[in-house]
Amino acid sequence: MTRTRKIAIGIVGALALIVLVLAVVIATFDWNRAKPMINERASAAIGRPFAINGDLSVKWQRERDEGGWRAWVPWPHVVANDISIGNAPWAKAPNFATLKRGEFSLALLPLLRQRVVIRRIQLTEPAADLQRLADGRANWVFTLPESGEPSPWVPDINEIGFDKGRVGFVDETLKADLTVLVDPLGKPVPFADVAGAAVAPQDGQAPAPRDYVFGWKVDGKYKGLDTKGEGKVGGMLALQDPKQPFPVQADVAVGGTKASITGTVTDPANLGALDLRLKLAGASMAQLYPLTGVTLPDTPPYSTDGHLVAKLQNPGGAVFDYKDFNGKVGNSDLHGDITFAMGAPRPKLTGKLSSKQLRMVDLGPLIGVPADGTAAAPADKTKDAPAKPKGGKVLPTQAFRTDRWRDMDADVSLDAGRIIHDSKLPLSDLSVHVVLQDGKLTLDPFKFGIAGGNINGTINLDGAHEAMAGRVDLHARRLRLKQLFPATEAMQKTLGELNGDLAVSGTGNSVAALLGTSTGDIKMLVNDGVISRSLMEIAGLNVGNYVVSKLFGDDEVKINCGAADLAMKNGVMTPRVFVFDTENALISITGTADFKNEKIDMDVTPDSKGFRIFSLRSPLYVRGTFGDPDVGVHVGPLAARGAGMVALGVLLTPAAGLLALIAPSTNDENACGPLLEQMRKPPTAPAQTGK
Repeated sequence: MTRTRKIAIGIVGALALIVLVLAVVIATFDWNRAKPMINERASAAIGRPFAINGDLSVKWQRERDEGGWRAWVPWPHVVANDISIGNAPWAKAPNFATLKRGEFSLALLPLLRQRVVIRRIQLTEPAADLQRLADGRANWVFTLPESGEPSPWVPDINEIGFDKGRVGFVDETLKADLTVLVDPLGKPVPFADVAGAAVAPQDGQAPAPRDYVFGWKVDGKYKGLDTKGEGKVGGMLALQDPKQPFPVQADVAVGGTKASITGTVTDPANLGALDLRLKLAGASMAQLYPLTGVTLPDTPPYSTDGHLVAKLQNPGGAVFDYKDFNGKVGNSDLHGDITFAMGAPRPKLTGKLSSKQLRMVDLGPLIGVPADGTAAAPADKTKDAPAKPKGGKVLPTQAFRTDRWRDMDADVSLDAGRIIHDSKLPLSDLSVHVVLQDGKLTLDPFKFGIAGGNINGTINLDGAHEAMAGRVDLHARRLRLKQLFPATEAMQKTLGELNGDLAVSGTGNSVAALLGTSTGDIKMLVNDGVISRSLMEIAGLNVGNYVVSKLFGDDEVKINCGAADLAMKNGVMTPRVFVFDTENALISITGTADFKNEKIDMDVTPDSKGFRIFSLRSPLYVRGTFGDPDVGVHVGPLAARGAGMVALGVLLTPAAGLLALIAPSTNDENACGPLLEQMRKPPTAPAQTGK
């Protein structure tokens, strides 16, 4: 053997011995000696006290998931026990987080490129106390030392597994104080056993969701409301595979709202997307606003069941699609698709809804009328408040939530095939397009079929300012009287119609306030009908029932024409023309109806056609409040006889404005034509007689 060869063998042997010695030293090194240095470096890095209080050990083992020659390179498997991270100085809990045990395997070769590669981290009994103050300070935000340069080290973690644990969450901005407990189920539950076929991964190429491994419970308050819930989650978070769906299931009650979800979260580390079966139920859709930020109207109790797909990392903002949902609002059905998109300057709700059968009583809360049909109380009324006395306010006074209108925009359409008002009034084919833009609410078109005709128009409510401004334009065309009153036998023999126009505008944040300030016009023509006590009872007009009984007794009387031209000014309605031409008499109505104070003061004056006992009757009056009107007979002399025709003579000019309402009628003879023409003629004074 040559000298050179001996030297080479000696060098190789020495190097091998050094490697062996290093391996033995590393394998047998007591890593607990390094804890003070590790704790000090980690504390300095995160700006909080960090401590490994228990045993620290490192075992060397090959990584099974590695292929080729890398499979033969051992990885250090680190096990640390009893880890704690200190809290912010102002926080209540002594520690921000604690961990009974943490395990991970670290790749050595990537460290040469300043990459920290960890395939998986397993956490045993983690606990965290999260807290945020009203000024925005949060203890999960760490004050890191600033070097002026980004860190050259890049973390690369594939998966995080966890064991049973606890999370406390106190947030003054959300009025939340919640505790979440997580425990192993004992036996994994397949995803399909819980979700069934109702929820499938969005991408057909995505792997199947993993099993449910842990159960969880939450208790406390959210938005100041009692909150309870429970559910299931998977056992391993995939951080590097955004297509790996993480299974979630929950049943949660927040106040009066209940939610049930089953499905997956994609890319959970970044909250990439949601694919869930979502069921919601509650006392009113308006209660969802503080929980979701979505402005919805006051409604009766509701429930929905649909497919929620959310793209949380969308460039323009998160987008939530609630697809193919079926629901009930009161006893009305509701179906469709809605989308809620976060964006600037405001989020926007869009959708297309349909209903096979809407109950009119379920639409009452939209204008402040509870589902029982009574007038709504102010928003701050409590359950224990006393009932209203007789004669109180009857117009809805509940304020519209215009402050919420400015928080989002909307573009939603609704089509309903049938509308149930009661067993006698036929409504159908509701079509409404709702647009909310910068606090301004528009219903255009707003139309529905009724009694063989239709009512259509537009409603504009400007909630962009403190005092809401509103305008309503509605048109009633060709409403068949026999279909309006199908239970009245005499009405079935008529061919008459009702046509009308309404255009009013006002200012106020409730229906009562809007009517109390309204200015505009209301015009209506009714021809070829009948009037009777039974008809008034069917229509629910108690005052009309009294008036008709005083004028006509119990008999049914044919109406040739009913004409109304009503002026509204600052909430006070004054008839320009308000007459009924019957086979027995011409009935004139004069006076005022004050919608601001809900008071009425009107006279009903009959003028007989021919000399009959009827002509001896005095005019009637209707006075008092809307809630408790007083109806009676004027006690004045019979000189009031003929006042109806005198009124018509004085009010001849407005009659021309009603002639246009005859045009929409059929080509059949319209009894209102002669009456309106008569009203247009100048009155003639009776001849003076000498004494």
